Amino acid sequence: MRALREQLRDSLRAFAGIYRNPSLRRLQLAWIGSSVGTWGYVVALMVYAYRQGGPAAVGLVGLIRWFPAAIAAPFGGMLGDRFSRLRVMVLSDLVRAVAMAAAAVAIVLDSPAVVVYLLAVLVTLVSQAFQPAESALLPTLAESPEELAAANVASSTIESAGYFVGPALGGVLLAVSNVETVFAATAVAFLWSAAMVALIRLRAPEPTAEAVRGSWQHEALAGFRTIWQDSRLRLIIGLFAAQTLVYGAFVVLTAVAAIRLLDLGSPGIGYLNSALGVGGLIGGIVAVVLVGVRRLALTFGLSLILWGAPILLVGLWAETVPAFVLIALAGLGLTLVDVAGFTLLQRAVPEEVLARVFGVLHSAFYATGGIGAILAPALVDWLGIRGALIVTGAVLPAVTLPVFGLLAHIDRTLTVPTAELRRLRAIEMFAPLPAPTLEALAASLTRVQVPAGEIVFRQGDHGDRFYIVDSGEIEIEVDGREANVLGPGDHFGEIALLRDIPRTATARARKETELYTLDRDAFLGAVTGHAGSSEAAETVVVARLGLT
Repeated sequence: MRALREQLRDSLRAFAGIYRNPSLRRLQLAWIGSSVGTWGYVVALMVYAYRQGGPAAVGLVGLIRWFPAAIAAPFGGMLGDRFSRLRVMVLSDLVRAVAMAAAAVAIVLDSPAVVVYLLAVLVTLVSQAFQPAESALLPTLAESPEELAAANVASSTIESAGYFVGPALGGVLLAVSNVETVFAATAVAFLWSAAMVALIRLRAPEPTAEAVRGSWQHEALAGFRTIWQDSRLRLIIGLFAAQTLVYGAFVVLTAVAAIRLLDLGSPGIGYLNSALGVGGLIGGIVAVVLVGVRRLALTFGLSLILWGAPILLVGLWAETVPAFVLIALAGLGLTLVDVAGFTLLQRAVPEEVLARVFGVLHSAFYATGGIGAILAPALVDWLGIRGALIVTGAVLPAVTLPVFGLLAHIDRTLTVPTAELRRLRAIEMFAPLPAPTLEALAASLTRVQVPAGEIVFRQGDHGDRFYIVDSGEIEIEVDGREANVLGPGDHFGEIALLRDIPRTATARARKETELYTLDRDAFLGAVTGHAGSSEAAETVVVARLGLT
């Protein structure tokens, strides 16, 4: 409960922070429209497909939405790097709004279903450009590290909420209207987003895009090569692929189960998806305990089973209330799978190719999700909806249990930066960070030995690192006078980084000392990306500068 209260407090603080900056406020209001719109129409689309051709049509819709996304995902971020991000976002919103409005008109005019499906594909393709541009624009609009932290937390909160608020709103609209009305409402949400982005005024021109290093094919192939050459990565990616295969099937089966099995009608599709999203939010809180866990590969395996087993149980226990609880449990497991799996990859993949490996992973997500979506209707035709749920839910336990020995081997071969994690977690500004972020930060620490009497940095120097004392003592001098003496566990150097000013003091080793150092970009990226961390860091700065 304490973690939940802290998360809620961080989210409220984030929204209060962005309200004071008109540009950030408008960007986040735009993100609300885009996020809710992205998920809101999907429920109506599945209902439309079901009415047109039953489960097979729902599976086809999943296939044609997922596979284009797999192809478009690597290009989405490029647009925001090569062109004006504001223009990319506005154009993305306008194209999606027109496509949704056209889909609504097509339904009213009783046009062929293929027209509606193609318009849905267009929305999926164009959506890949909005979020990367939005994320890249945040640092340009923030006027301080505190505002950037607030905006990042607000964006994350909106994204998480949109995942279950969008389907829920779509379900409510379906209960009182029809599919074309939901499509029209989604078009309005995208127009709202475009209007908010159009009102943003930049204080300075957007940064000039840097030349792209190499082709996207070369970047992607580097990720594939890294995965192919490491059996541990092949296993992790393979299990991730099984997870998204099940997810693609689950999306289809949810629609069929809501109507045929649980008698919830069309709106029930949105409600069941919302239960999955609520479970995911709870999973994000539970994931805090995964920080520094040595047996993370085994945790990854258990989380896969937690994701699949509830789906199996819905097929066995086809009652409405238990179904909602079980799907929420599946959502919890799904989040833990992501956190544990992503952290495993961060531990196992060299930093210089990590982004490319994640790029391959996300493309694989979309591709296997599409395969799952097209397989699900065949299972329903063959086994019925209950049998399809049972078989789909059994996939992950069936593929995970036999490889538990290999997962245990991965745990033995990966190094967990335990000492570094212990030092970071003892520092208030790092303690609130999510598990993967904290582990990645710990892995970035560099150990440095400083002889007695040696100066670490001088007052007036440019600040490029953050320091943690592991052993020994550091004397802090201000204007030639001793101001403080730091021992093991203490930290220094954050003022110049957070305030972007020269060093305010001289740091000298009183005796032989060992330090952990963290470079400027890694420090600022972590601390300013979380409201709780940013607030704690600012408290330290104020105290050390003697401000009130």
